[in-house]
Amino acid sequence: MPGLLAFELLLLVTTISAQGQTALLEYMQGRMAVLEDRISQWHDQSSRYTAELREFKNQVLKMLDNIEKERDSVRIELENANVRVDRLEREVDYLETQNPAPPCVDIDEKLTELHNAKKKKKEKYEKLTDCSDTISQVNAMKILKRFGSTSGLWTKDPVGNSEKVYVFDGAGNDTVYVFSRMKEFTLSSVSRKAAKIRLPFPWLGTGHVVYEGNLYYIRNDNEFQIIKFNLANKTVVDSAVLPIEEPVPVYGLSKFNYIDIAADEEGLWAIYATKENEKNICLAKLDPSNLGIEQMWDTPCPIENAESAFVVCGALYVVYNTKLPSRSRIQCVFDVSGTISSENVPVVYFPKRYGSHSSMKYNPKEKQIYAWDDGYQIIYKLSMKPKEELY
Repeated sequence: MPGLLAFELLLLVTTISAQGQTALLEYMQGRMAVLEDRISQWHDQSSRYTAELREFKNQVLKMLDNIEKERDSVRIELENANVRVDRLEREVDYLETQNPAPPCVDIDEKLTELHNAKKKKKEKYEKLTDCSDTISQVNAMKILKRFGSTSGLWTKDPVGNSEKVYVFDGAGNDTVYVFSRMKEFTLSSVSRKAAKIRLPFPWLGTGHVVYEGNLYYIRNDNEFQIIKFNLANKTVVDSAVLPIEEPVPVYGLSKFNYIDIAADEEGLWAIYATKENEKNICLAKLDPSNLGIEQMWDTPCPIENAESAFVVCGALYVVYNTKLPSRSRIQCVFDVSGTISSENVPVVYFPKRYGSHSSMKYNPKEKQIYAWDDGYQIIYKLSMKPKEELY
């Protein structure tokens, strides 16, 4: 009897153990099925994301390809537009030459002009040469290079056979760069290849001129002085204070210039303005030997919107522009001999460039202008004709 009971207990334990194992196996199989479902879902999502990413990549590549094509198309259109603008500017230049704008003369100044005309009849200017040319048009423009700041001056000595090029960087400095000839200036670096001349006093503005081996420039030391500096000896030869009361900037668009010294076939001139006559530009004939003033004139040329000026054969040519730089033009002419005036001289236009002229220096030997335009060094070649042909 005890043996049978023990057997039954063993059989019961075995049965319970088998049922537990079966339940455990069923539980593990259920968990594995859940994991397999999740892995299957992850695989499906990963495949879908990969396909979407591949499609997005293809779309981006297609968009980039379209953008590249559109960029090429826009570039071609801009190049064509630039060609059309250049052609239009040439046509406008031609039309403006054929149909010039009226001279810039204030109506309110007519009585003053008549008074000055009567006064000039009593003042006979004795010409030093038989020069009788006037500017008919700007024949060509040549851009040499770009150097320095937006304001400056470059020039040559119109007297003698020297081919040296003098470069003045800025509207206030004391170092002059000197090149032996034009080619050296064009091809070389100004700061490394040029000879340097240190001036005893810094200059003011861009109204300097090199004439007969001397540099004439403006110094401001409580009053405006003209300094005559010998470039060979590197010494100050002379200095003078012009008898000008309360000078003001001579050009409305170039406020750094109070006195602009110019050279032409007749010698040296001083272009200036005073508070007493602050609307119009004044002109004076200088004696290069002692810096004395030989004669003075009040011109009808307005200061407003003037950017520069120069003298040719005893006639002052004033160049005008706009506050937002546009196309410069000679719109006022004053001839000290009274032969020509703004009324019978056509407006002369300069080709469109970069900004505005900070200096324009006429070379009477070469019949061309050395200009500084927003850091670019430019040469304008001029066409001349006799003054008598204007009548």
